[in-house]
Order: sequence, then structure tokens, then C-alpha cells
Amino acid sequence: MILVLWDIDRTLLYVGNTDRLVYREVFREIVGRDAQQLPARGTGVTMPLAVRELLSANGVPEADTDELARLMVDRLPGQLNRHREELRRDGHLMPGAVEAMVAVHQSQLFVPTIVTGNLRASAEIKLSAFSLTDYVDMTVGGYASDDSHRPALVRIAQSRATAVYDHPFNRQNTVIIGDSLQDVRTGQQGGAAVVGVASGTTSAERLAAAGADYVIADLTDPGRVVELIHTVAGRAAP
Repeated sequence: MILVLWDIDRTLLYVGNTDRLVYREVFREIVGRDAQQLPARGTGVTMPLAVRELLSANGVPEADTDELARLMVDRLPGQLNRHREELRRDGHLMPGAVEAMVAVHQSQLFVPTIVTGNLRASAEIKLSAFSLTDYVDMTVGGYASDDSHRPALVRIAQSRATAVYDHPFNRQNTVIIGDSLQDVRTGQQGGAAVVGVASGTTSAERLAAAGADYVIADLTDPGRVVELIHTVAGRAAP
């Protein structure tokens, strides 16, 4: 069996400016003023780290950061949920995402789940807004609510999947599918092969140079996606 770890943002779907709207609203609620700078787009950094960067970039004293970051992280999923209508209206599925997820889900050799910089609650909100939750086992994924260090999420997902499916998952049978340099680093440091998808802000050339095992332009050929998962599984160097 192969554990398939889907990234969410800009790999499976794009939420437009909704994430940034939510950051603005929660920052204003917690800090009491408007944020002048927001996290960079499409970096793949985990949400807790993005919140800390947001606070620092907007001049919040370091002594206050831990408490304010905790309060913001606690409120972000609920605020995102209030914007489900905007998620569907302003966001969209990435080309081929549904077909690729269906193809992976239908294979008895794969265990498809999620590894993401989103908190688990935020991940569920986004996937459910676009009717994608049926194609992954959310219970065995790795989320920023588990650990803010993204590479650690691979082993968390592997451990959960091993327990649920009674099959050992490790570097030799785990594959990440994602669009960012963080996805590549997560695989290299966390223990997974990586299929890079040049559907986000990172070019195919940069994904390849960073060490992705294979790079494709998009997910529009589901048969190719399935083939590549088989091909790259086991390539990740120990």
C-alpha cells in the first residue's frame, strides 16, 4: 500500500482572497487595529507560523506574540467557516483535481489523505466546501494543528495510517502531491517522495531544482498521476 498525502491550497483548490480576509478580520479582532502587511501567498508555511509572521510584520511586541498567536489560531477556523459562501463564490477547484482524487481514491493500493499547513478544522472546511472530503481519509492526515513544523506532519500521518490500516507506512511507501517548495522540503525532511504540481506560485523548474521526484504541470491526466505515485514511491533516499 502507498500513503498518498495531498496538499490542499493551490494543489486541489484555490480560495481566492478568503484566507487573507480571514487573517485581516481575526487580526483586527484580537490586536485591535488593522494589519498593514499580510503573509506571502502560496508559500505553504503552516498557519501557526504564518500567524506569528503576521504579528511580527505588523509590529506586535515579541512579549505579546505567544498569547496573541494562540488566540488568533483558535479563532481562524470559525471565522473561515463564516465565509463558506465566499469560498465557493470566489474560489475554484484546480484543473483535474476531482478526477485525480477520484482515480487515487478508487485504487485499493492507495490510502489517500491530507498533509497541509492548514489547521485540521480549516482543512475540513475548505475540502467540504468543494465536496472533496469523500476522496480522502481525513482521520489519518497531518495538520498544522498537530505540529507547526510541517515536515513533522509526514510522520504523524504515517503513524496514524499505520495504526488504522494495520500496514507500516514509511519513506518507501509515502508520496506527497503538492505545489510549493514547502511540500518538497516536507517530503525530503519528513520522509516521503514528492510529486510536484506547478499549479501554484512555484514554477516547475524551481520544484525540480528543490528536489521533487517528478513535476507535472497540473492534475488533468489522472492516469498519469496514478502512474507517478507508483513510480516515485520508494525513491526517497533514506
